Amino acid sequence: MRKQLFPGHQAPSGLDTSRPPSSLDYPVSPGDIAPKLTIKEVDRHRTDDMWDGDNDLYSKLLSDTNTRTGGHLAPPELDLKLQAGARCLSPNPFCSTARHKSDSNPNLYGSPMTVGSHGLTGQHILTVDMFSKDQLNDIFNLAQTLRISVQKERPLDHILKGKVMASVFYEVSTRTSCSFSAAMQRLGGRVIIMDEASSSVKKGETLEDSIAVMAGYADVVVLRHPEPGAVSRAANYCRKPLINAGDGIGEHPTQALLDVFTIREEIGTVNGLTITMVGDLKHGRTVHSLARLLTLYNVQIRYVSPQGLSMPSHIVQFVGSKGISQEKFDSLEEALPETDVLYMTRIQRERFSSQEEYESVCGLFVMTPQLMTWAKRRMVVMHPLPRVSEISPELDSDPRAAYFRQAECGMYVRMALLAMVLGKC
Repeated sequence: MRKQLFPGHQAPSGLDTSRPPSSLDYPVSPGDIAPKLTIKEVDRHRTDDMWDGDNDLYSKLLSDTNTRTGGHLAPPELDLKLQAGARCLSPNPFCSTARHKSDSNPNLYGSPMTVGSHGLTGQHILTVDMFSKDQLNDIFNLAQTLRISVQKERPLDHILKGKVMASVFYEVSTRTSCSFSAAMQRLGGRVIIMDEASSSVKKGETLEDSIAVMAGYADVVVLRHPEPGAVSRAANYCRKPLINAGDGIGEHPTQALLDVFTIREEIGTVNGLTITMVGDLKHGRTVHSLARLLTLYNVQIRYVSPQGLSMPSHIVQFVGSKGISQEKFDSLEEALPETDVLYMTRIQRERFSSQEEYESVCGLFVMTPQLMTWAKRRMVVMHPLPRVSEISPELDSDPRAAYFRQAECGMYVRMALLAMVLGKC
Protein backbone atom coordinates (compact mmCIF):
# COMPACT_ATOMS: atom_id res chain seq x y z
CA MET A 1 0.00 0.00 0.00
CA ARG A 2 1.37 3.40 -0.98
CA LYS A 3 0.96 6.56 1.05
CA GLN A 4 1.31 10.01 -0.49
CA LEU A 5 3.49 12.11 1.82
CA PHE A 6 3.92 15.34 -0.08
CA PRO A 7 2.35 15.99 -3.49
CA GLY A 8 5.26 18.34 -4.27
CA HIS A 9 6.18 18.76 -7.91
CA GLN A 10 4.06 16.90 -10.41
CA ALA A 11 5.33 16.20 -13.90
CA PRO A 12 3.35 17.96 -16.65
CA SER A 13 0.82 15.80 -18.40
CA GLY A 14 2.05 14.29 -21.63
CA LEU A 15 5.67 14.38 -20.47
CA ASP A 16 7.80 11.80 -22.21
CA THR A 17 8.98 9.60 -19.34
CA SER A 18 11.27 7.49 -21.48
CA ARG A 19 14.84 7.75 -20.34
CA PRO A 20 18.00 8.35 -22.35
CA PRO A 21 20.14 5.36 -23.25
CA SER A 22 22.07 3.99 -20.30
CA SER A 23 25.80 3.50 -20.26
CA LEU A 24 24.97 -0.09 -19.43
CA ASP A 25 23.93 -0.53 -23.04
CA TYR A 26 27.18 0.84 -24.43
CA PRO A 27 30.23 -0.62 -22.68
CA VAL A 28 33.09 1.84 -22.71
CA SER A 29 36.73 0.90 -22.87
CA PRO A 30 39.67 3.30 -22.77
CA GLY A 31 40.21 2.76 -26.48
CA ASP A 32 36.70 4.00 -27.24
CA ILE A 33 37.39 7.42 -25.76
CA ALA A 34 38.39 10.30 -28.00
CA PRO A 35 42.12 11.02 -27.96
CA LYS A 36 41.74 14.65 -26.97
CA LEU A 37 40.65 15.07 -23.35
CA THR A 38 38.38 18.05 -22.69
CA ILE A 39 35.83 18.86 -20.06
CA LYS A 40 32.43 20.33 -20.73
CA GLU A 41 31.45 23.71 -19.37
CA VAL A 42 28.13 24.02 -17.62
CA ASP A 43 25.52 25.96 -19.55
CA ARG A 44 24.10 27.83 -16.58
CA HIS A 45 20.98 28.87 -18.49
CA ARG A 46 19.73 25.31 -18.88
CA THR A 47 17.31 23.76 -16.42
CA ASP A 48 18.64 20.22 -16.62
CA ASP A 49 21.94 18.77 -15.43
CA MET A 50 23.68 18.39 -18.79
CA TRP A 51 26.36 20.67 -20.20
CA ASP A 52 27.86 22.03 -23.42
CA GLY A 53 31.10 23.67 -24.47
CA ASP A 54 34.77 23.33 -23.51
CA ASN A 55 36.10 24.23 -20.09
CA ASP A 56 39.60 25.67 -20.49
CA LEU A 57 40.24 25.77 -16.75
CA TYR A 58 39.88 22.03 -16.24
CA SER A 59 41.77 21.29 -19.44
CA LYS A 60 44.68 23.41 -18.19
CA LEU A 61 44.55 21.61 -14.86
CA LEU A 62 45.23 18.30 -16.55
CA SER A 63 47.72 19.58 -19.13
CA ASP A 64 51.30 18.44 -18.82
CA THR A 65 52.41 22.01 -19.53
CA ASN A 66 50.98 23.05 -16.18
CA THR A 67 52.87 20.51 -14.15
CA ARG A 68 55.82 21.81 -12.15
CA THR A 69 56.68 25.48 -11.80
CA GLY A 70 59.39 25.50 -9.21
CA GLY A 71 58.14 22.60 -7.11
CA HIS A 72 54.56 21.57 -6.44
CA LEU A 73 52.91 24.95 -6.81
CA ALA A 74 50.17 25.43 -9.38
CA PRO A 75 50.86 27.75 -12.35
CA PRO A 76 50.15 31.42 -11.63
CA GLU A 77 46.93 31.47 -13.61
CA LEU A 78 45.51 28.65 -11.49
CA ASP A 79 46.77 29.83 -8.10
CA LEU A 80 43.51 30.86 -6.44
CA LYS A 81 44.22 33.10 -3.44
CA LEU A 82 42.09 33.13 -0.30
CA GLN A 83 40.16 36.36 0.04
CA ALA A 84 39.59 38.33 3.18
CA GLY A 85 37.19 36.62 5.57
CA ALA A 86 38.07 33.12 4.36
CA ARG A 87 39.90 30.42 6.31
CA CYS A 88 42.36 31.61 8.95
CA LEU A 89 45.84 30.13 8.63
CA SER A 90 47.06 31.14 12.09
CA PRO A 91 47.59 28.63 14.92
CA ASN A 92 44.34 29.85 16.47
CA PRO A 93 41.15 27.82 16.02
CA PHE A 94 39.25 28.67 12.86
CA CYS A 95 36.47 31.13 13.51
CA SER A 96 34.30 32.75 10.89
CA THR A 97 31.85 35.53 11.59
CA ALA A 98 29.65 34.44 8.70
CA ARG A 99 28.95 30.76 9.06
CA HIS A 100 25.67 29.45 7.64
CA LYS A 101 23.52 26.87 9.36
CA SER A 102 22.30 23.77 7.57
CA ASP A 103 18.61 24.13 6.72
CA SER A 104 17.88 20.48 7.37
CA ASN A 105 20.37 19.51 10.09
CA PRO A 106 20.80 21.96 13.01
CA ASN A 107 23.97 20.17 14.15
CA LEU A 108 25.89 21.17 11.03
CA TYR A 109 27.38 24.51 10.06
CA GLY A 110 29.16 25.40 6.84
CA SER A 111 31.64 28.18 6.24
CA PRO A 112 30.83 30.83 3.62
CA MET A 113 31.87 30.01 0.05
CA THR A 114 33.51 33.16 -1.28
CA VAL A 115 36.74 31.94 -2.83
CA GLY A 116 37.40 30.79 -6.38
CA SER A 117 35.11 30.48 -9.36
CA HIS A 118 33.36 27.47 -7.84
CA GLY A 119 33.51 28.77 -4.27
CA LEU A 120 34.93 25.60 -2.73
CA THR A 121 38.60 26.55 -2.35
CA GLY A 122 39.68 26.40 1.29
CA GLN A 123 36.21 25.52 2.52
CA HIS A 124 34.94 22.92 4.99
CA ILE A 125 32.68 20.30 3.36
CA LEU A 126 30.21 19.51 6.15
CA THR A 127 26.72 19.23 4.66
CA VAL A 128 25.06 18.84 1.27
CA ASP A 129 23.04 21.96 1.99
CA MET A 130 26.09 24.06 1.12
CA PHE A 131 26.10 23.03 -2.55
CA SER A 132 24.41 24.80 -5.43
CA LYS A 133 23.42 23.16 -8.69
CA ASP A 134 26.29 24.92 -10.49
CA GLN A 135 28.80 23.64 -7.94
CA LEU A 136 27.54 20.08 -8.40
CA ASN A 137 28.04 20.39 -12.14
CA ASP A 138 31.58 21.74 -11.59
CA ILE A 139 32.42 18.76 -9.36
CA PHE A 140 30.87 16.20 -11.68
CA ASN A 141 32.46 17.64 -14.81
CA LEU A 142 35.90 17.49 -13.25
CA ALA A 143 35.24 14.00 -11.86
CA GLN A 144 34.32 12.79 -15.33
CA THR A 145 37.51 14.25 -16.78
CA LEU A 146 39.62 12.65 -14.06
CA ARG A 147 37.87 9.33 -14.64
CA ILE A 148 38.81 9.37 -18.31
CA SER A 149 42.39 10.29 -17.46
CA VAL A 150 42.68 7.36 -15.05
CA GLN A 151 41.17 4.98 -17.60
CA LYS A 152 43.62 6.17 -20.25
CA GLU A 153 46.52 6.00 -17.74
CA ARG A 154 47.34 9.65 -18.14
CA PRO A 155 49.56 11.10 -15.37
CA LEU A 156 47.76 13.17 -12.75
CA ASP A 157 50.32 13.15 -9.97
CA HIS A 158 51.35 16.77 -10.59
CA ILE A 159 48.03 18.17 -9.42
CA LEU A 160 48.44 17.70 -5.65
CA LYS A 161 52.15 16.99 -5.47
CA GLY A 162 53.51 18.14 -2.12
CA LYS A 163 50.08 18.18 -0.47
CA VAL A 164 49.20 16.02 2.55
CA MET A 165 45.78 14.68 3.55
CA ALA A 166 45.06 13.60 7.14
CA SER A 167 42.66 10.64 7.27
CA VAL A 168 41.04 10.62 10.73
CA PHE A 169 38.50 7.84 11.26
CA TYR A 170 36.86 7.17 14.62
CA GLU A 171 34.66 4.51 12.94
CA VAL A 172 35.66 1.60 10.75
CA SER A 173 35.54 2.20 7.01
CA THR A 174 36.55 0.51 3.77
CA ARG A 175 35.25 2.46 0.78
CA THR A 176 35.29 6.01 2.19
CA SER A 177 38.70 5.68 3.81
CA CYS A 178 40.38 3.86 0.92
CA SER A 179 38.81 5.93 -1.85
CA PHE A 180 39.91 9.19 -0.21
CA SER A 181 43.44 7.78 0.17
CA ALA A 182 43.47 6.50 -3.42
CA ALA A 183 42.12 9.84 -4.67
CA MET A 184 44.84 11.81 -2.88
CA GLN A 185 47.63 9.51 -4.04
CA ARG A 186 46.47 9.40 -7.67
CA LEU A 187 46.73 13.19 -7.70
CA GLY A 188 50.27 13.04 -6.33
CA GLY A 189 49.54 13.85 -2.68
CA ARG A 190 50.36 11.87 0.42
CA VAL A 191 48.24 10.52 3.27
CA ILE A 192 48.78 10.35 7.01
CA ILE A 193 46.41 8.20 9.06
CA MET A 194 45.02 8.53 12.57
CA ASP A 195 42.47 6.18 14.11
CA GLU A 196 40.93 5.79 17.52
CA ALA A 197 42.55 2.45 18.29
CA SER A 198 46.19 3.47 17.80
CA SER A 199 46.23 7.17 18.70
CA SER A 200 46.28 9.31 21.83
CA VAL A 201 42.51 9.03 21.96
CA LYS A 202 43.31 5.99 24.10
CA LYS A 203 45.01 8.38 26.52
CA GLY A 204 42.01 10.68 26.71
CA GLU A 205 42.85 13.25 24.04
CA THR A 206 39.76 15.17 22.92
CA LEU A 207 38.51 15.29 19.35
CA GLU A 208 39.12 19.03 19.23
CA ASP A 209 42.77 18.67 20.25
CA SER A 210 43.39 15.80 17.85
CA ILE A 211 41.99 17.76 14.91
CA ALA A 212 43.93 20.91 15.83
CA VAL A 213 47.14 18.86 15.84
CA MET A 214 46.41 17.02 12.59
CA ALA A 215 45.62 20.32 10.87
CA GLY A 216 49.19 21.35 11.59
CA TYR A 217 50.52 18.30 9.74
CA ALA A 218 48.20 18.30 6.72
CA ASP A 219 46.67 20.54 4.06
CA VAL A 220 43.22 18.93 4.29
CA VAL A 221 41.57 16.76 6.97
CA VAL A 222 39.02 14.01 6.29
CA LEU A 223 37.06 13.08 9.43
CA ARG A 224 34.56 10.37 10.32
CA HIS A 225 33.02 10.24 13.79
CA PRO A 226 30.15 8.20 15.29
CA GLU A 227 28.56 11.19 17.03
CA PRO A 228 26.17 13.39 15.02
CA GLY A 229 27.42 16.97 14.99
CA ALA A 230 30.97 16.00 16.03
CA VAL A 231 32.43 16.86 12.62
CA SER A 232 30.87 20.33 12.72
CA ARG A 233 32.26 20.84 16.21
CA ALA A 234 35.72 19.73 15.13
CA ALA A 235 35.63 22.14 12.18
CA ASN A 236 35.77 25.06 14.63
CA TYR A 237 39.23 23.87 15.68
CA CYS A 238 40.55 23.01 12.23
CA ARG A 239 42.42 25.79 10.40
CA LYS A 240 42.60 23.68 7.24
CA PRO A 241 39.70 22.47 5.08
CA LEU A 242 37.83 19.66 6.84
CA ILE A 243 35.71 17.15 4.91
CA ASN A 244 32.87 15.28 6.60
CA ALA A 245 33.30 11.55 5.90
CA GLY A 246 30.24 10.63 7.98
CA ASP A 247 29.03 11.71 11.41
CA GLY A 248 27.00 8.96 13.05
CA ILE A 249 23.43 8.96 11.76
CA GLY A 250 23.78 12.57 10.59
CA GLU A 251 25.25 13.28 7.16
CA HIS A 252 27.63 11.81 4.60
CA PRO A 253 27.95 14.55 1.96
CA THR A 254 30.63 12.99 -0.24
CA GLN A 255 28.60 9.77 -0.47
CA ALA A 256 25.63 11.77 -1.73
CA LEU A 257 27.87 13.48 -4.29
CA LEU A 258 29.15 10.17 -5.65
CA ASP A 259 25.61 8.75 -5.67
CA VAL A 260 24.29 11.56 -7.88
CA PHE A 261 27.40 11.33 -10.07
CA THR A 262 26.80 7.59 -10.48
CA ILE A 263 23.19 8.17 -11.51
CA ARG A 264 24.33 10.66 -14.16
CA GLU A 265 27.01 8.31 -15.45
CA GLU A 266 24.70 5.28 -15.55
CA ILE A 267 21.48 6.82 -16.85
CA GLY A 268 22.61 10.08 -18.40
CA THR A 269 20.54 12.48 -16.28
CA VAL A 270 19.00 12.86 -12.84
CA ASN A 271 15.97 14.94 -13.79
CA GLY A 272 12.69 13.12 -14.36
CA LEU A 273 13.69 9.98 -12.45
CA THR A 274 11.90 8.02 -9.74
CA ILE A 275 14.33 7.08 -6.99
CA THR A 276 13.36 4.45 -4.41
CA MET A 277 15.25 4.21 -1.12
CA VAL A 278 15.03 0.90 0.75
CA GLY A 279 16.12 -0.35 4.16
CA ASP A 280 17.15 1.38 7.39
CA LEU A 281 16.18 4.92 6.45
CA LYS A 282 16.08 6.07 10.08
CA HIS A 283 19.78 5.54 10.81
CA GLY A 284 21.17 5.72 7.26
CA ARG A 285 23.25 8.88 6.90
CA THR A 286 23.72 8.09 3.20
CA VAL A 287 20.00 8.36 2.41
CA HIS A 288 19.68 11.44 4.64
CA SER A 289 22.26 13.31 2.57
CA LEU A 290 21.09 11.89 -0.76
CA ALA A 291 17.47 12.88 -0.20
CA ARG A 292 18.50 16.45 0.59
CA LEU A 293 20.86 16.69 -2.38
CA LEU A 294 18.21 15.39 -4.77
CA THR A 295 16.06 18.43 -3.99
CA LEU A 296 18.23 20.30 -6.51
CA TYR A 297 16.71 18.13 -9.25
CA ASN A 298 13.27 17.32 -10.62
CA VAL A 299 12.77 13.84 -9.15
CA GLN A 300 10.24 11.70 -7.32
CA ILE A 301 11.35 9.86 -4.19
CA ARG A 302 9.88 6.65 -2.77
CA TYR A 303 10.58 5.08 0.63
CA VAL A 304 10.42 1.40 1.56
CA SER A 305 11.46 0.48 5.11
CA PRO A 306 10.61 -1.80 8.05
CA GLN A 307 8.26 -0.41 10.67
CA GLY A 308 10.10 1.96 12.97
CA LEU A 309 12.95 2.57 10.51
CA SER A 310 11.29 5.09 8.22
CA MET A 311 12.90 8.30 6.97
CA PRO A 312 13.11 10.88 9.81
CA SER A 313 10.30 13.43 9.74
CA HIS A 314 12.67 16.41 9.51
CA ILE A 315 14.15 14.98 6.30
CA VAL A 316 10.70 14.31 4.84
CA GLN A 317 9.58 17.83 5.73
CA PHE A 318 12.71 19.40 4.25
CA VAL A 319 12.39 17.45 0.99
CA GLY A 320 8.69 18.27 0.79
CA SER A 321 9.37 21.96 1.33
CA LYS A 322 11.43 21.91 -1.86
CA GLY A 323 8.48 20.69 -3.92
CA ILE A 324 9.64 17.08 -4.30
CA SER A 325 6.96 14.38 -4.49
CA GLN A 326 7.42 11.63 -1.88
CA GLU A 327 5.60 8.34 -1.38
CA LYS A 328 5.88 5.54 1.15
CA PHE A 329 5.43 1.90 0.13
CA ASP A 330 5.07 -1.27 2.17
CA SER A 331 6.71 -3.64 -0.31
CA LEU A 332 9.36 -3.71 -3.03
CA GLU A 333 6.90 -5.32 -5.43
CA GLU A 334 4.70 -2.22 -5.27
CA ALA A 335 7.48 0.32 -5.67
CA LEU A 336 9.74 -1.45 -8.16
CA PRO A 337 7.85 -1.30 -11.50
CA GLU A 338 8.12 2.49 -11.84
CA THR A 339 11.54 2.83 -10.22
CA ASP A 340 14.51 4.16 -12.19
CA VAL A 341 17.07 4.05 -9.37
CA LEU A 342 16.73 1.47 -6.59
CA TYR A 343 18.90 2.57 -3.64
CA MET A 344 19.29 -0.35 -1.25
CA THR A 345 20.75 0.04 2.26
CA ARG A 346 21.59 -2.47 4.97
CA ILE A 347 19.92 -2.77 8.35
CA GLN A 348 22.68 -1.38 10.59
CA ARG A 349 23.35 -3.79 13.42
CA GLU A 350 25.50 -1.26 15.29
CA ARG A 351 22.53 1.11 15.67
CA PHE A 352 20.42 -1.38 17.69
CA SER A 353 20.58 -1.96 21.43
CA SER A 354 19.95 -5.73 21.20
CA GLN A 355 20.36 -8.62 18.79
CA GLU A 356 16.66 -9.47 19.11
CA GLU A 357 15.62 -5.98 18.03
CA TYR A 358 17.97 -6.18 15.05
CA GLU A 359 16.77 -9.61 13.92
CA SER A 360 13.13 -8.51 14.06
CA VAL A 361 13.67 -6.10 11.15
CA CYS A 362 16.50 -7.79 9.28
CA GLY A 363 15.82 -9.61 6.02
CA LEU A 364 12.41 -8.09 5.31
CA PHE A 365 13.49 -6.52 1.99
CA VAL A 366 15.91 -8.60 -0.07
CA MET A 367 16.66 -7.90 -3.74
CA THR A 368 16.90 -11.09 -5.82
CA PRO A 369 17.04 -11.91 -9.55
CA GLN A 370 13.43 -13.09 -9.30
CA LEU A 371 12.33 -9.75 -7.89
CA MET A 372 14.20 -7.94 -10.65
CA THR A 373 11.68 -9.30 -13.13
CA TRP A 374 9.36 -6.60 -11.77
CA ALA A 375 11.88 -3.88 -12.66
CA LYS A 376 12.38 -1.83 -15.81
CA ARG A 377 14.88 -3.03 -18.36
CA ARG A 378 16.69 0.29 -18.05
CA MET A 379 17.18 1.04 -14.38
CA VAL A 380 20.01 0.67 -11.88
CA VAL A 381 20.43 -0.90 -8.46
CA MET A 382 22.71 1.04 -6.13
CA HIS A 383 24.02 0.42 -2.62
CA PRO A 384 26.49 2.45 -0.51
CA LEU A 385 27.94 -0.86 0.75
CA PRO A 386 28.75 -2.92 2.70
CA ARG A 387 25.84 -5.19 1.97
CA VAL A 388 24.81 -7.95 4.35
CA SER A 389 21.85 -9.90 3.01
CA GLU A 390 19.69 -7.24 1.35
CA ILE A 391 21.09 -7.92 -2.16
CA SER A 392 21.57 -11.48 -3.32
CA PRO A 393 25.06 -12.15 -4.78
CA GLU A 394 23.25 -13.72 -7.73
CA LEU A 395 22.22 -10.22 -8.75
CA ASP A 396 25.84 -9.16 -9.31
CA SER A 397 25.86 -10.44 -12.89
CA ASP A 398 22.82 -8.34 -13.83
CA PRO A 399 24.03 -5.32 -15.87
CA ARG A 400 21.61 -3.16 -13.87
CA ALA A 401 23.61 -3.88 -10.69
CA ALA A 402 25.67 -0.70 -10.38
CA TYR A 403 26.92 -0.82 -6.78
CA PHE A 404 30.52 -1.80 -7.55
CA ARG A 405 30.74 0.82 -10.30
CA GLN A 406 29.21 3.23 -7.79
CA ALA A 407 32.05 2.54 -5.34
CA GLU A 408 34.60 3.28 -8.08
CA CYS A 409 32.84 6.54 -8.91
CA GLY A 410 33.48 7.59 -5.33
CA MET A 411 37.20 7.82 -6.00
CA TYR A 412 36.74 10.14 -8.99
CA VAL A 413 34.34 12.44 -7.13
CA ARG A 414 36.72 12.64 -4.18
CA MET A 415 39.63 13.35 -6.51
CA ALA A 416 37.67 16.27 -7.94
CA LEU A 417 36.63 17.54 -4.52
CA LEU A 418 40.18 17.42 -3.12
CA ALA A 419 41.58 19.28 -6.13
CA MET A 420 38.92 21.98 -5.82
CA VAL A 421 39.11 22.39 -2.05
CA LEU A 422 42.90 22.66 -2.25
CA GLY A 423 42.68 25.36 -4.93
CA LYS A 424 44.18 23.40 -7.82
CA CYS A 425 41.41 24.18 -10.26
